[in-house]
Amino acid sequence: MTVTKEESGQEDADDRGDTSGGGDADDMGDMSGGGDADDRGDMSGGGDAYVPSLRRIERERYKRTRARRATAIAALSTLITGVVLYLVVVGAPGWPRTKETFFDAQYAREALPKVLEGLWLNIRLLLVCGAAVLVLGMLIAIARTLRGPVFFPLRALAAAYTDFFRGLPLIINLMIVVLGVPALRLQGVTVDPVLLGGTALTLTYSAYVAEVFRAGIESVHPSQRAAARSLGLTNRQALRHVVLPQAVRRQVPPLLNDLVSLQKDTGLVSIGGAVDAVRAADIIVGRSLNYTPYIVAGLLFVALTIPMTRFTDWVTARMDRQRAQGGTL
Repeated sequence: MTVTKEESGQEDADDRGDTSGGGDADDMGDMSGGGDADDRGDMSGGGDAYVPSLRRIERERYKRTRARRATAIAALSTLITGVVLYLVVVGAPGWPRTKETFFDAQYAREALPKVLEGLWLNIRLLLVCGAAVLVLGMLIAIARTLRGPVFFPLRALAAAYTDFFRGLPLIINLMIVVLGVPALRLQGVTVDPVLLGGTALTLTYSAYVAEVFRAGIESVHPSQRAAARSLGLTNRQALRHVVLPQAVRRQVPPLLNDLVSLQKDTGLVSIGGAVDAVRAADIIVGRSLNYTPYIVAGLLFVALTIPMTRFTDWVTARMDRQRAQGGTL
């Protein structure tokens, strides 16, 4: 028997309608439309509000309990350690004499205003010398990275400068500049110990910062400079707009570390007679023979340094996260 195309198509359509349209649609309607809708209604309460599962609620409760337990253990451990250290220090032989010599409250109250006044000089030195160090260090680093035989004298001088002042102890540099320069009695040369001390600090720290900048410049891949040159930029423009921004951004943490060290070393200008925090404490110690003012000055330097150190750590961690995520070059 011959089946025509029309009859075959009609039968296939009827079969598909019976098996798919009738059965599957009804089954899906019963299974999905009814069951899923009921489940979603039970889970969401018939609205858009999210209702966490019991397992998630238990997990969050466990995390909070564990965090509170860890905090309590850490606090208790810290308290016990502090009590033990206090008892060891207070019960040590010679503690009364040590307390009288280094931790006298009367001398601390007397020294605090004068030491604070001297600390303002240290802060001003930090700001001025820090800016000068960054500028001079950048110039030296650029001189060391210049290419071509014509710039060999500049590269040699920059290398000699960094090698000399990185090897010369800072205290000797300060003595030469602060004490030796006035002995020359040169006309037009200042004898102000603050200016001379700042000059010595700038000379020493610019050598360290120059090496930090140079390391940053050399860490930039040569393809960056080549790409800039292919876009029509000159060597100077490529250095300014492509290389230096990446180099400085990469070297921010070590630059901040050098700034922290510079902040502490500003106290060395007192060897020339500048009345900073250290010198103000030294004057009181020389009169009273009590060393509490030194402790006061030291604590003020520590209080000034800790925020800078924590900021440096935060910047370092932030840059590490960005580098891990591919956010910086």
